[in-house]
Amino acid sequence: MIYTRRFRKSPDVEAFERQSCCIPCRRQSCGNNAQSFEAFLHQCGTLTPKRYRYSEIKRMTKSFNDKLGQGGCGSVFKGALQDGRSVAVKVLKATKGHGEEFINEVAGISRTSHVNIVSLLGFCLEGSKRALVYDFMPNGSLEKFICSDDSAEEARFGYEKLHEIALGVARGLEYLHGGCSTRIVHFDIKPHNILLDQDFCPKISDFGLAKLCPPKVSVISMAGARGTVGYIAPEVFSRGFGVVSSKSDVYSYGMLLLEMAGGRRIIGATNENTSEVYFPHCLYDDLDRYCDVGVAGVTRETGEIARKMMIVGLWCIQMMPENRPSMSKVVEMLKGSASDLQMPPRP
Repeated sequence: MIYTRRFRKSPDVEAFERQSCCIPCRRQSCGNNAQSFEAFLHQCGTLTPKRYRYSEIKRMTKSFNDKLGQGGCGSVFKGALQDGRSVAVKVLKATKGHGEEFINEVAGISRTSHVNIVSLLGFCLEGSKRALVYDFMPNGSLEKFICSDDSAEEARFGYEKLHEIALGVARGLEYLHGGCSTRIVHFDIKPHNILLDQDFCPKISDFGLAKLCPPKVSVISMAGARGTVGYIAPEVFSRGFGVVSSKSDVYSYGMLLLEMAGGRRIIGATNENTSEVYFPHCLYDDLDRYCDVGVAGVTRETGEIARKMMIVGLWCIQMMPENRPSMSKVVEMLKGSASDLQMPPRP
């Protein structure tokens, strides 16, 4: 199981922060944050999704009766709009830092429109109360379907479906990196943030740590690390590995892809000292055996899919960002044949 502590350094709201409270005021419990948020949302203009009153949020969730989950930033409840449409409502904690996450989420998703990106239907900003309203994803997150816990065996997908989901996530990231008006680097790609709709179509969610920048800007300036340990690219920790860019998402996607292909579970089933090994090394050194018929449910038909997903994943997690493929190239590789792929250098 991957350790999942999140780093919440300052998201890409530099312009917002410059317009926010003065430094002395920030050290106190400043009451001007709401005005700053209002100014920022006003700048979004027509891009801003529907605004709800807090009383409407309470009504659509039946006073927060059906809790779907809880995280560091707040809780998620199931709700329904007046027309009966099911929604998921994320209620953010009223603490310092989550205001920035709220702005990031609204600013980020409001600029997107893609089948593999979750839809933000509306928001609530009323005093210290902040909430985000999304399309409801009845199948929850990808995490429970690729869980390494043996008790979740019945929940696992076959390789054909995993490949389909992996391709959808890749297309969503390709769109974020170059298909929308503002380049968006997500910085927290992991199974928990991939949601599945009624048809198991994947949707990238949780843009609270994302960075927004003009399309022509490739190098990203950051004050510190952000993301989930186990999925964070090396250059996000140390600039000695290279510059931070959209390739940082490629690394996170590669770790996700290897986990989807069963890499961590396979290593756990064949190596007693799993806590002492870096599982991508084991996959690289013995890929043929892990893709053999009979290993972790691999058949002759699915062996090629497993091999392709693992090879692409190993390309994505190269230590130096310039050695990783773009997400456009990843889509191309996943759509092609495993026999056309060369093994990358050992990660």
